[in-house]
Amino acid sequence: MAEKVAEAGVSREPGWLYYLDKKGNISRAKMVRGGEKKKGPPETVAKTGVSREEGYLYYIDKNGDVSRVPMSRGGAARKKKAAAKKTKKAAKKTKGGKKKAAKKPAKKGKKGRR
Repeated sequence: MAEKVAEAGVSREPGWLYYLDKKGNISRAKMVRGGEKKKGPPETVAKTGVSREEGYLYYIDKNGDVSRVPMSRGGAARKKKAAAKKTKKAAKKTKGGKKKAAKKPAKKGKKGRR
């Protein structure tokens, strides 16, 4: 679950991208659509001064407040992939572990037999 870090109550306007900048303040930048040029520097909307902790993802929630959630490292898909790789490796080891005996050359028939 997410935990609220700072309450700002920022109301969003369409056409703007809202984010938490390096200083921990809520900023917004005009979104560029279909070949338009950049529309100037980003604006600071609310000064929250949030200091970030390692291992958390910080974002602006629906209410316009700063929230955070623990970052998920790995996840279910990654675990499944690793488990499949392990079983494949184990199967490969048992399959090719022993060498088969070399085939003996065929016996030559007796000369002069027709």
